[in-house]
Amino acid sequence: MPGPHSARLIAAIGAYALLTGCVSFGSKPPPQLLTLSSPNIDASIEAQGPAIAILDPETPRKLDAVRVPVQVNATSIAYVKDAQWVDTPRHLFGKLLVERFAANGILTLDPAQFPSASGRRLVGTLSEFGIDAKSKMAIVTYEATLTMGESGDIKRKRFTASVPVRHIKASRIGEPIDRAAQQVAEDVVAWVKLN
Repeated sequence: MPGPHSARLIAAIGAYALLTGCVSFGSKPPPQLLTLSSPNIDASIEAQGPAIAILDPETPRKLDAVRVPVQVNATSIAYVKDAQWVDTPRHLFGKLLVERFAANGILTLDPAQFPSASGRRLVGTLSEFGIDAKSKMAIVTYEATLTMGESGDIKRKRFTASVPVRHIKASRIGEPIDRAAQQVAEDVVAWVKLN
């Protein structure tokens, strides 16, 4: 016959078993984790032209998260159910820019180690990186500012790309946003090469 200590131990184990059936320890990841594809980089390409420092873009609050925004109308934003980015859009797009410049033979430098008084710097604002529900388009918009090194000249340009989205659901939105982001990044590289 179990003693009083054994009865308490059995009751505690039973309560713990009931609790673990109702409570989740740690959050479940969403079914779809999204990222941007990386361009192929030819290691034999030699660096062309002056190096550039690329800073992660600034973003509005709606993009300062890993959720995927959907612009429902002029005043409402929702997020795609069961989908999230592996990192924030600003970091994903910043990394994509660095990779695109490298794929085009342009040396990129870490802004933390880059002298502020000289050299080219690319900064900008990633204002759109999601889905527009009304037009059913994936839209990426980046407003770039290029500082031209010792001359201090500044050039600005807005880049945007849109790709159709058939269904606004987790399994269908990653590829169109990726295609739009790749187009914007390539356009930014082409613009910087001309300057």
